[in-house]
Amino acid sequence: MKRRDFVQYAGMGAGAMMMPSLLLGNDIPAEALLEPGMDTVLKKKMADVALNTAKSMGATYADARIGRYLNQYVFTREDKVQNVVNTESFGVGIRVIANGTWGFSSTNDVTEDGIKKATQHAVSIAKANSKIQKEPVVLAPVQGHGEVSWKTPIKKDFKEVPISEKVDLLLNANAAAMENGANFVNSALFMVNEQKYFASTDGSYIDQDVHRIWPTFNVTAIDRAAGKFKSRQALSAPMGMGYEYMDGLESEKLSGPEGIKLYNRSYDIVEDATMAAKQAKQKLTAKSVEAGKYDLVLEPNHLGLTIHESVGHPLELDRVLGYEANYAGTSFATLDKWESKDFNYGSDIVNLVADKTQEGSLGAVGYDDEGVKTKKWDLVRNGTLVNYQAIRDQVHMIDQNESHGCCYAQSWEDVQFQRMPNVSLEPGKEKYSLQDMIKDVDKGIYILGRGSYSIDQQRYNFQFGGTLFYEIKDGEIVGMLDDVAYQSNTQEFWNSCVKICDKDDYRLFGSFFDGKGQPSQVSAVSHGSSTSRFNGVNVINTGRTI
Repeated sequence: MKRRDFVQYAGMGAGAMMMPSLLLGNDIPAEALLEPGMDTVLKKKMADVALNTAKSMGATYADARIGRYLNQYVFTREDKVQNVVNTESFGVGIRVIANGTWGFSSTNDVTEDGIKKATQHAVSIAKANSKIQKEPVVLAPVQGHGEVSWKTPIKKDFKEVPISEKVDLLLNANAAAMENGANFVNSALFMVNEQKYFASTDGSYIDQDVHRIWPTFNVTAIDRAAGKFKSRQALSAPMGMGYEYMDGLESEKLSGPEGIKLYNRSYDIVEDATMAAKQAKQKLTAKSVEAGKYDLVLEPNHLGLTIHESVGHPLELDRVLGYEANYAGTSFATLDKWESKDFNYGSDIVNLVADKTQEGSLGAVGYDDEGVKTKKWDLVRNGTLVNYQAIRDQVHMIDQNESHGCCYAQSWEDVQFQRMPNVSLEPGKEKYSLQDMIKDVDKGIYILGRGSYSIDQQRYNFQFGGTLFYEIKDGEIVGMLDDVAYQSNTQEFWNSCVKICDKDDYRLFGSFFDGKGQPSQVSAVSHGSSTSRFNGVNVINTGRTI
């Protein structure tokens, strides 16, 4: 499939156009996805070739990542299949420290000779770079784990599910949308399996099998007489799960206002597409919002993106230190603010955590890409900034001696570096439902799903839209709104957080395509939250007036 075609299809999801063509790998038949990869014994032997070669050339540290990346994507539009893509990418990436400096090289020639040549290249790069590097790399210590393994706890492997079943499911969703008033609908299934092997001179040999899935669609309704159209995206979330996510279990559904169904760890795409068509039609005649101050009730599928941009990115230590300035900007959450130990990030009920262990999340793995066992840690506790996201060669800069375990590379041929872990808002501790929250609002807006967003290069001033908007008056939903976006800055916004629903409302949102670095890489990350209320937020009308 051509990149431009992929971008067209994948553009249904936020940030999807950032997906580089290399992630597609080489086209293979669907049945080849089920073929076993390289035996673990052989992977260990090949990894040792890299480690021993690096040490023989004077490297003080080395790691090797042997990766087999399998992808299947299914694209449909209305009653037609647009494309089915099956790909495989296989190779090894070798990272070394020589003369106190990093070097990296990769190859798809996973033989002893191929690995030796790549390792020699990595060491040569490190030694050449050492001539201009001013300070040596300082690595936080890691205890070698020996031979260990980890696997995403799946119930259904997508590779074992016939393509015909996946196609039928998407076409059924499309048909449901069309039968309920949609003029256009396209849908897609993205399924990923990363078979990753990591070895290092620290004494770790780690075999991991990571699964992710993302069903999505976009429904459009048209009013030809008025010359208007409105769309509604899926209320699904990308998940670190197997194909069981598509089972549509009633036990994993939550009931929202206006007959809305919300989904936790199981997704009913046909039901959602039915709702989407009706809601897209309803948006055609929805009242345009009156600008002003509102109490915002933000559901998790929406709030996840706001968390991503206003918390996840500004608390990446490399961004704080200016390493991302040329590409992605810096951060308002500078070191002096953290060092003060009292920098106010939000209200005292705001607890934001980083977590690479949460089951079902996109970021869940047993070990990161430099062999660190993953964990959970605080970023903001009781509204106060307490930590950043950092990896082995960064934590000494914030006077810590243990990596946070959030190092990642998008493939075997890319160097690993600090990436955002799952960043989530902890649910409220008291029993409090969405219905309770709406009852407590006099003048507000309930916002679901993602829309347009904009945030400055320091991750401070921002504007966010959504997919669905409902007006709240005197504790009741009174109708649908349109043309809604809210404006704030990170501190002001999180300090306006006055109430958070309990754990029963907690759900994940995520993205396959978090972009960062030069050359740019993408990573998969989730953001969890319960429905939350933010009082007195400035809302603007985005309707076109010219």
